[in-house]
This record gives sequence, structure tokens and C-alpha cells, in this order.
Amino acid sequence: MPAASPRAIVQAILNSFEESDASAILVSSHIGNPRQFIVQQANMTLNVWIYIWTLTHGGGRARPINEYRIQLTGIEQPLKRNPHGPTLLLGYEPTTGCFAGFDVDKHLTFSTRSPSIQIPITALHEALQNGLSFARKTNDEIAIGIRPDQILIYCINAPLLHREGAIAGITELLQQAAELKPIPREKLALLPEERVRIVQEVARYSRDSTFRKRIVTAYDRRCAVTRMQLRLIEAAHIIPVGIEGSTDETTNGLCLSPTYHRAFDRGLIYLDDKLNIQINREKEQELITAGVAGGLEEFKRPLGQRIHLPYERSQWPHLDYIREANKVRGIF
Repeated sequence: MPAASPRAIVQAILNSFEESDASAILVSSHIGNPRQFIVQQANMTLNVWIYIWTLTHGGGRARPINEYRIQLTGIEQPLKRNPHGPTLLLGYEPTTGCFAGFDVDKHLTFSTRSPSIQIPITALHEALQNGLSFARKTNDEIAIGIRPDQILIYCINAPLLHREGAIAGITELLQQAAELKPIPREKLALLPEERVRIVQEVARYSRDSTFRKRIVTAYDRRCAVTRMQLRLIEAAHIIPVGIEGSTDETTNGLCLSPTYHRAFDRGLIYLDDKLNIQINREKEQELITAGVAGGLEEFKRPLGQRIHLPYERSQWPHLDYIREANKVRGIF
């Protein structure tokens, strides 16, 4: 397979951060390494450098058929490190749309005769299914398969994921966390605090990304209130996370634009028993009284009607979840 064009690689990175519920801006040339990005998510801003090449088959009869690699070409060594944030060393595989993450600390210098780093393509297939996958190489380096919607957790935790993943027993726990398999408490109790945190972080991001993927797919990537797509959508829990009875089932989710997501979480809008989206009159009056109701009429325009629903009726919001959410938010 030919190498992806520089613009295609940059666009794949930008799209992956978007799928991670973040936004990214390229602040360097799209040609050459490292590409430099400013990444924003909620109140966090990251300056990220990414060395990236297309993953291609290793070629040659002596190489395993499932071995893919990047060729570190067109750069000087040692690799320059980002003084203001993460430095990532990635491969991009266009067929799956997934990335391979390599331990940049182990490849600051490299052989000029064969400047390549390998990963089994099966690791990317597993990442496509589970979000992240961990492949131990013969030199005990951990290469990581990354589904696009998991790029943010990898970006934030790359050094820890590579370092901790190389420790016997931790790779298995990280893989279980990525696959959302239950991890016995007695196993976590034996780990240092930092390792417990990274396992829990992988599990949390995996749950969040799986929930989001399920919700946006069910709602055809449309805001349930405005019916707009535009890639400006988020997955919202009907019963908030952390409240007893909240689940990651599709029937406890809504696809909403960011403004309506925040309004729903704060109880300004709510679902009624007929699946109509309504304004909370009490909250509305609070805004008017406080003198911060500018734009309220425009905001209310798509309200008072049935929301956009998934094609599959089995994926529609569950009435019990709607009623419990309204109770939790003080809406009766």
C-alpha cells in the first residue's frame, strides 16, 4: 500500500482528536516531522509534537506476513523533544484508520541502515475492536494499537502506558481495562498507586469512548434536539454518571450538541414521558431574573417537540431513566 499523503495524515490526526471529544489545530507545516498541534479538551490545553509515518508491510520473504512498520526517514537524530508538552512517535494505517504508538524514549536515536519500527497488524485489528491494544516486542518494548477515538488518552499517558505496559503482569491488566473486562480488586490492591491510576484511566476512557461511539451511531450523528450533524455532537447520559441507576446503555443516552448537552445536564431542558424536549420553566425564570437570558428565545426555538430518535426503537431513551433523571434534577 502506498504511503498516505502528508495532508491525509494530518487530517487523520485532526479527526482522531475530534473523535476523542477534543479539538486540534495544526500550528506547523503539514509536511515534515514533527507536526505540531494545539489540542484543547474542556479546560485542558496541550502543545503536542507528533512524529508520524504511514505503516506499511515490512516486505521481504524473511519478514512475518502480519508485520507492519514505519520508516524513520527525513529527520535528524536524536529526535527533538517537545519542551512544552507530549512528544508522540506514531504510525498511521489508512485501511483501519488506526494508529500505532511507539515509545519515543527508546527511539531518540536509530540505525540509519534500517530506520524502522515494527508492530503486528493484529494489534491494530484488536485496537479497532477494543480501543487500545498492547503488543510486547522481542526487546520488551510495548507497541500500542490506538483507535482514533482513543488518541487523547494515549497522548496524555503515552510515557506511562509504554513504561508500565512493559512490566510483567501490567500489560494484561491494561488490556483487560481496554476491553472493559472486570479487574479483581485484589489484583489492583497489589499495585502501586500510579499503576492503579493508569489502569483505571484506561478503563474510564474506554467506557466513555465506547458509550460515545454507540450513542452517536444510534442517533446517526445528529443532535437529538436540533437534528444537526456538523460533527458538533456529544454523548450525554440521561441519568448522570455517578448517580445510582446510571448505566452506559444506549437507552440511557442522548446525542446532543455541546450547548444543549450542558443545558440538559444543568436541568434547563429535560425530556418528558412523550420524548418531547421541554424547557424547565423554573430554570428559565432564574435566568430572566438574573438578567442573563440573552438568546433564550433562539435557544428555545427547537424545543417543545419530539426529539430525533434512533431508527431502532430498542435504542430509544427508556422511560424509567427519563423519570429518574428528572427526579434527580428536581424536575417533576
